[in-house]
Amino acid sequence: MLFTSVEFIVFIAVLTVVYYAFFPRNERWGLLLVASLAFYWFADPRYLIFIGVTALTAYIFAICTEDYNAKRKAYLKANKDSFDSESKKKYKNTTARVTRLLMLGALLINLGILAVTKYTNFVIDTMNSWRTEPLSFVNIIVPMGISFYTFQTVSYSIDICRGTIKAQRNFFKFLLFVSFFPQLVQGPISRYEDLSKTLYEPKPYAFKHVSYGIIRILWGYFKKLVIADRLVVALKTLTASPDEYKGAYVFVVMMLYAAQLYCDFTGGIDITIGIAQVLGITVKENFNLPYFSKNIKEYWNRWHITMGTWFTDYIFYPLSVSPNMLKLSKWSRQHLGNAVGKRVTVYISCFAVWLATGIWHGAAWHFVVWGLMNFVVIMASQELEPLYAKFHGKFALKNKPGYAVFEILRTFLLMSSLKLFDCYRDVGLTFKMFGSMFYTFNIGKLFNGSLLELGLTGADYAVAGIAVIIVFLVSLYKYRKNADFRDFLYKNYPLFLLSCILLLASTLVFGAYGQGFDASQFIYNQF
Repeated sequence: MLFTSVEFIVFIAVLTVVYYAFFPRNERWGLLLVASLAFYWFADPRYLIFIGVTALTAYIFAICTEDYNAKRKAYLKANKDSFDSESKKKYKNTTARVTRLLMLGALLINLGILAVTKYTNFVIDTMNSWRTEPLSFVNIIVPMGISFYTFQTVSYSIDICRGTIKAQRNFFKFLLFVSFFPQLVQGPISRYEDLSKTLYEPKPYAFKHVSYGIIRILWGYFKKLVIADRLVVALKTLTASPDEYKGAYVFVVMMLYAAQLYCDFTGGIDITIGIAQVLGITVKENFNLPYFSKNIKEYWNRWHITMGTWFTDYIFYPLSVSPNMLKLSKWSRQHLGNAVGKRVTVYISCFAVWLATGIWHGAAWHFVVWGLMNFVVIMASQELEPLYAKFHGKFALKNKPGYAVFEILRTFLLMSSLKLFDCYRDVGLTFKMFGSMFYTFNIGKLFNGSLLELGLTGADYAVAGIAVIIVFLVSLYKYRKNADFRDFLYKNYPLFLLSCILLLASTLVFGAYGQGFDASQFIYNQF
């Protein structure tokens, strides 16, 4: 039951009516759990085994850890007179080690399930590249959204170990946190402390919140069906024949994929957040105008925000302040000098983050290289900051009109170039196609009618172009006003209602349906 199917829309409509009409506020979480498990069941009943094991493992670990810590604290309090400072420290270190071992066990199980299901064939394929007798691939299930719900349970387990959250004692409530169906397809990656605030006792029915949720759902479908699923047809044609479509066509691929990926991914997130808002549940925002970023660091603070903060909080910071890293930092400063030494641990931690980010995105080498290329660009940009400062100090371009536009365009083009790895899905081919833009550009090819041979008509380009302009103008409003465009519309409710009608009508009329179009899968559904 996919987000873009009629069955899903009916499912949401019926759920919403039953949710508000027949269930008290403090019991609605039970209906949401049934709906979430049903959603997963319709995708594939076998998926329930994987998500159930993951949830049960994290749940048991959390209870055991919290109970153990409570007994440890009670024992210390009851025997405080018999402990001196040294023995007390030794006891704390010993018991903390037990807690970490419990956490490690939970992480090994849950990350192990993710690794086996998602990366087994990737490892086999890599091994086959240097074996004379290739190994056979394994026919293994990859549950929908496994990367998202696994990361949610991992963050929960780590936060329990850190003592920053309390364990959920009701297994079925915890299972709802893991399986909450709107975010199963493509995130965001929710934290327990955030989602649990409204998941179990959602906000009461509020006409404004429901209205905001509905228009956001419609906005998501508009971006997905009118833009993303239309442009993907031309993208498939261009990337399927790289020898024929190179040079200037690669630039077209960059532009089309930038629009298609953004509208596909953010469209899905809009639907997710909109459904949650209709149900009175608050889900974290995952995007904040990434194409208005002035540098790559800012871009990653705005794109897939919950993923970026997850890697920062659970990989970068723990790794960079770990005992071994602190020892390495001290050694590096002593033997390599302070200037180099202080960078070593930062570089290693950052490298680990981007390697993990690439692997998380997919079991393929082009994703790994894409992640490492982001690392290279970010580190290079960071190292060049003193040079930038001198340059701007001399020329004072920061204050010049239009320079911000240049920075935005520069970042957009840079990030679009890196996304070519996802378009061509082959490392060597990606570099080859990128290079062809510079030695066989031949812009005239774009004006000889060949763009009309990619599966799209002139009307398709016009519809997509107008829709992209609408998305840009709404984004520009938010960028300039730092305000939600829905607030502007809601002040004049007839205008708000008209916008809903126009979004619905334009999606129904201009949505990409029929032969050649795929109005089904979201790109991040594969994760």
